[in-house]
Amino acid sequence: MSQMLVGIDVSMRSHHVQFMHGEGHSLADFSVSNDIEGANTLIQKLLKTAEKNQLTQLKIGMESTDQYSWHLAHYLKNQLQGYAPLFQTAVFMLNARKVARFKKGYDTLPKNDRMDAWVIADHLRFGRLPYDMQETLQHEALRRLTRTRFHMMHEIARNKTYMLNQLFLKFSGLRQDNPFSNTFGTTSLAVIEELDPEMIAEMPLEELVEFLQEKGKNRFAEPEEIAKYLQKLARNSFRLDKTMADPVNLSLSVILSTIRHMEAQVKRLDKEIERMMKGFAQTLTSVKGIGPVYAAGLLSEIGDIKRFDDHHALAKYAGLVWSQYQSGEYESENTHRVRTGNKYLRYYLVQAADAIRKNDTEYKAFYQKKFNEVTKNQHKRALVLTARKLVRLVHSLLRTNQLYIPTERRE
Repeated sequence: MSQMLVGIDVSMRSHHVQFMHGEGHSLADFSVSNDIEGANTLIQKLLKTAEKNQLTQLKIGMESTDQYSWHLAHYLKNQLQGYAPLFQTAVFMLNARKVARFKKGYDTLPKNDRMDAWVIADHLRFGRLPYDMQETLQHEALRRLTRTRFHMMHEIARNKTYMLNQLFLKFSGLRQDNPFSNTFGTTSLAVIEELDPEMIAEMPLEELVEFLQEKGKNRFAEPEEIAKYLQKLARNSFRLDKTMADPVNLSLSVILSTIRHMEAQVKRLDKEIERMMKGFAQTLTSVKGIGPVYAAGLLSEIGDIKRFDDHHALAKYAGLVWSQYQSGEYESENTHRVRTGNKYLRYYLVQAADAIRKNDTEYKAFYQKKFNEVTKNQHKRALVLTARKLVRLVHSLLRTNQLYIPTERRE
């Protein structure tokens, strides 16, 4: 079947387009604006060129640049469906990293939009392509929410790290050895915001105990011990001069307010994600630890599970695979996780794995086994390996649409 390959280098204001014959020679190259008029111009030229050269299979490729390629890809797919079966059309969203590596095979090519479009078209000609775009708008709408949540959670973590650095200036002892289980818990934050080391050191013990009990809603088993330890930390902490204390307190107040606001927005996202998940038939939530939000993160990034032949392919897509270094009879025992893959899918797999290992005996035992195998980065290593184990289960549940049965119930 005669092919016409269409490489599109997308950008915010315009796209450069390369038409290439399946045999490799150029048919046309031009630019169009990134709007409806430009997309219609592209379609008209595409159909005219294909008809003139008697080409019936159209392969359209562009790098997956999220916002800038989204409208064009969906518009082309929807509009060109009306020309079937005269033309068989497939739209491919290509990994930018793979396109860049493909281009390295042409070591003399210049870097410009025209040549980038040519490289994309030639990449289509050589094959080894992902599945053409089949995703539903429901999946993409869900993905917009889960990716926004991913962004918010990372911003919250970044702001918390910044706040902890500021905390060392105000209360160095509390930053070094916080007696509370959670630095960002209600009681700990009350101490940070309302007290300072000098006040704590001079407070009567009974008054400090009362403060802790009030803020902690009488949940502390030994509030007096916590109060004594807190006073010990306060006495050993550095003191800030008045000139420095006010700016530090204001800085802490602003960053804490930002964190609280962002956490409230995450709750809004979670509520909408849970609402949307009611429209998806899935069994991921039958695993204790995978709630609607984590299931949404997995479903929205995986899409149609039929795209992946087995769990190994899904793990590779998520970037949960490890490199191999072997030469002759030598093979290194040290392997490193490849730094590629879908970061959003990997994030939700790791978060889900962390929740599951606290609820499922099989995953808890696996996590602990991997934790005990090394002495450095134990939690991080064990969690990532547990996430890789979870990939097999996720692939199976999506393939079979069966409910998950824990090990103890199976036995």
